[in-house]
Amino acid sequence: MQLSRVGELAEEILGEVERAVVGKRESLRLVLSGILAGGHVLMEDFPGLGKTLTARSFAQTLGLDFRRAQFTPDLLPGDITGSFVYDQRAGEFDFRPGPIFAGLLLADEINRTPPKTQAALLEAMQERQVTVEGRTFPLPRPFHVLATANPVEYEGTYPLPEAQLDRFLLRVSFGYPTPEQEWEILAARMGRRQEEQTLRPVVDAETLLEMQAAVEATVVDESVGRYCVALAAATRSHGDVLMGASPRGALGLLLCARAYAVVDGRDYVTPEDVKAVARPVLAHRITVKPELWMSNISATAVVDGLLRTVTAPGAREQHDARPAEG
Repeated sequence: MQLSRVGELAEEILGEVERAVVGKRESLRLVLSGILAGGHVLMEDFPGLGKTLTARSFAQTLGLDFRRAQFTPDLLPGDITGSFVYDQRAGEFDFRPGPIFAGLLLADEINRTPPKTQAALLEAMQERQVTVEGRTFPLPRPFHVLATANPVEYEGTYPLPEAQLDRFLLRVSFGYPTPEQEWEILAARMGRRQEEQTLRPVVDAETLLEMQAAVEATVVDESVGRYCVALAAATRSHGDVLMGASPRGALGLLLCARAYAVVDGRDYVTPEDVKAVARPVLAHRITVKPELWMSNISATAVVDGLLRTVTAPGAREQHDARPAEG
């Protein structure tokens, strides 16, 4: 598939999703970039800001088999992965797949369940497979997790383990809509005269795989790749940081910047693409020193500071874009 065609389809997908999720173009663009890059996305914000609606809308427009798992304090790992059940007539154990066997899994309020159950997703997110009682079962392709979470200071939540956070390509926040956008939401609800809004599939699972494969052809100049490395490395030497981003963070920065560029209609990556995805890709991989919490120093603030201090490649170093074959 040509990269130009991927950009056209991406624009069509965003337009369809925006019929349901109003006024969140940049957040939706980041989520789609994460999916095109083959990753998983954590959507973290307060309740009622469209996180679950976003996941359901992307599942519909991407034509993926959609499952939802509501994470609660009493949820067990087997409730997610599935388990073996004894079949009395056959005299043997049969595997009953859990909701994780889907093209797109909505892990709703993932930080409302204890770390043991959160960890049940680790193998699936990294290896695209599930191991139950010594037997390994491959997951469908494509397979993506869109998880929602409330802020950790919100009552009744558990912090996500660092290993779990690192498996999410990016973390996206939505924020409250403007008064005009909020009125659009109300007006759209009154106009359709029902709660549910059905979106049309723009692509199917096979087409999404082709789009993801085409993104691999995006041109990345060495200077831009080294800029990704420099940003990730700078998080490790920052004075306010206890633990910085790993090499997986630098790779995630590059992969997401490529997809972001394609969604923008280009076949090459610029430093501006890297800057656009730096906060959602790096901030959740950084642990700020605990004694600084009273100073309001956050991981996002650290990334913002690095974007101002780490030198980006100059315009003269950028690749002279030419159409790339997808």
